[in-house]
Amino acid sequence: MSEQSDSVPSVVVDAADFNEVLEKLNSIDEKIEFVNSEIAQRIGKKVGRDIGILYGAVVGIIMFLLYLLFLAPMLRI
Repeated sequence: MSEQSDSVPSVVVDAADFNEVLEKLNSIDEKIEFVNSEIAQRIGKKVGRDIGILYGAVVGIIMFLLYLLFLAPMLRI
């Protein structure tokens, strides 16, 4: 059986290598954020279009009903 030690493992890395890896990770993170924002924008456009169609239909129905209830009897159509 092996003995367990209470020491924490550590690794020594050159600062230049660490910074290089960090820059690569930052560029990957920026690309991921850009793609996610583009996807969210497309979803927002679709939802906005659907809401606009719904509002247009409701306004059209209201205008039609107002025409039938008020204007048509006045014109005796």
